[in-house]
Amino acid sequence: MEKITLDKGAPEGLSRVDGRMKVTGRAKYSAEYKVAGVTYGVLAGSTITSGSIKTIDTKKAENAPGVLAVITYLNAPKIPGYQTETPAAKGALKIFYDDKIFFNGQPVALVIADTFERALFAASLVKVTYNATTFQTNLKSNLSTGVSPHNGPDYLRGSGDAYKNAPVKVEQEYLIPTEVHNPMELHAIIASWDADDKVSVYDKTQGIKSTQRSIAQAFKLPQENVHVMSPFVGGAFGAALRTWPHEIAAVLAAKVVKKPVKLVLSRADMFTSVGYRPHTWQKIGLGATADGKLTGITHEASGQTSVYEDFTEGVVNISQLMYACPNVNTKYRLVSLNVNTPTPMRGPGEATGAFALESAMDELSYALNIDPIELRMRNYAETDPQTGKPYSSKFLNDAYKIGADAIGWSKRNAKPGTVKENGWLAGYGMAAGMFGAYRGSATVVARLLADGTLHIETAVTDIGPGTGTAMTTIASEVMGISSDKVNFKLGDSTMPPSPTQGGSSVTATVGSAVSDACTQLKEKLKELNGNSESASAGYAQILQQHNLPQLEVTVTSKGGPELGKYAMYSWSVHFMKVLVHPVTGVVKIQQGLSVADAGHIVSPKTARSQMIGGSIMGAGMALMEEAVIDHRYGRLMNNNFADYHVPVQADIPQIEALFVNKPDPYLNPMGAKGMGEIATIGVAAALANAVYNATGKRVRDLPITPDKLV
Repeated sequence: MEKITLDKGAPEGLSRVDGRMKVTGRAKYSAEYKVAGVTYGVLAGSTITSGSIKTIDTKKAENAPGVLAVITYLNAPKIPGYQTETPAAKGALKIFYDDKIFFNGQPVALVIADTFERALFAASLVKVTYNATTFQTNLKSNLSTGVSPHNGPDYLRGSGDAYKNAPVKVEQEYLIPTEVHNPMELHAIIASWDADDKVSVYDKTQGIKSTQRSIAQAFKLPQENVHVMSPFVGGAFGAALRTWPHEIAAVLAAKVVKKPVKLVLSRADMFTSVGYRPHTWQKIGLGATADGKLTGITHEASGQTSVYEDFTEGVVNISQLMYACPNVNTKYRLVSLNVNTPTPMRGPGEATGAFALESAMDELSYALNIDPIELRMRNYAETDPQTGKPYSSKFLNDAYKIGADAIGWSKRNAKPGTVKENGWLAGYGMAAGMFGAYRGSATVVARLLADGTLHIETAVTDIGPGTGTAMTTIASEVMGISSDKVNFKLGDSTMPPSPTQGGSSVTATVGSAVSDACTQLKEKLKELNGNSESASAGYAQILQQHNLPQLEVTVTSKGGPELGKYAMYSWSVHFMKVLVHPVTGVVKIQQGLSVADAGHIVSPKTARSQMIGGSIMGAGMALMEEAVIDHRYGRLMNNNFADYHVPVQADIPQIEALFVNKPDPYLNPMGAKGMGEIATIGVAAALANAVYNATGKRVRDLPITPDKLV
């Protein structure tokens, strides 16, 4: 295999511009703002899984010390946006709207008191009786009830089920359980009405402008009368992509008590109030010639959703796109259950689909006796298999080679269960991932002050990947000024519109606007300087010569129709070396390595952090994370950090992140592509494949716990 040489001389780049604020505690999160006269809200949840409320007694709660109000569907003021003449058959949960119960833990009351402790105690005094009805929470038992989410045809390229006629074939089922986001920061909101038609909120959100729109629509307010602030977000992974019922409840409560209301979800609430990666069943059929060329792929999947709202994700899409194969057919079904609605979770759809596809590709490699990397390279798609379009850029083959060399893939023994290290079984695994590379629209205002400092504002949020750092880097490089002269402000709805942070599109989208704004500033400086180029050191001097306190531009930037000529994706390859104890079945990750083909790496330090974080998340998905429902009651059994396991430091060795670092020439001025999603997509399969190489035991239902290996 040809060796790819990495550019070891590439600079590390800027450290996080907000890093000092975060580690010293000066960075304020949504629940930490001091608001005069603030009160505290606590939700009480349903103890049944399906049915309706028969009676609800709030007298004891209302009479408890410090309680200001108890809101239920019986006394809640009507939320204007909920009132429609023809209610939709399905849609988002309307909190305190009627007596219907759709899932266990559904909010049935909100207690507001002068302290959190008093609100928590009073919430325990709310007594509810129910008319319980039969319910379904078991995906496996209800697969036959699945329906097409769009009532349209399933995907077909070439002939259906062509894999069945291939000389060599693999057909297997794969299962991932419900997986919960569980970011460090609990979801929280402080809502305060500034006037009868004006409200301000500090909110944990991935989308400043989308939250502003949602609250404005719910309460029928002019959008500009809703002020949303979210300068810091302590992780989200997709859980804060939408406005959830608890946010509407807090805004409503502040209206009722005529005081600011702070509502912070409990850790248990996080399991039932802000979505999750849905429990999903998959079946993959792969067919290939004896020399390893794919002739057919069939991918079927069924994922759970709630009975009141359809949530869909592209589980099967990766099988349509990943490899060159003439015959591909996929089918995706939704199973409605008495659970809360799922939501995107890092690598939504693709992370789930990649576990099945990349596990099946590994199984096929053993059936063919072909190295797993070689098998993938023999089926490398040179153009988009769906559309035939050329890729804007694709260096996945380079990523395979970089990773194989760095992990020591040549030391892998192709025969499973044959290598021991210090009494532990050792094995290597790998898997690939892909996700769309997107660029939306963003507006920024950029002001160059007479003192030479550059101030940039836009209403994007930063959920942790280092958006502020990346934007500061772009501005610094385009303007040719030091990064300490750049002040990038974000997280406020009064700033120019920017997209929601999700789908790995913010650097490409907002970064383009920052780049374009800085370019315009330089052009204006050139005009002021008699159409002569000016060195960055002379920017302040030019403004002073013209008695200008500042130079300002407002720029909206988005991709043009030329982007439609290309298929645009980011790619990743993940490698894992594991040790498995032969007696106990305990799995230890000994070495992890991820390689990203994500265009030009704008911010190397934060990009490395992104890839490592995504790999850790994938390790949790593979080895420990599973939300368990007791189907007798429809109730979660492990809605806490004692019983729902996530990786901790002791579970994770030094994980390495490497980058192809070749710019994409079409997507945006920086040549960058998204990275947050591909950091997780494929990791679970790489670990499952490594466990098989170590033990000879194939685990197809995650997580890979010791009991499945002994």
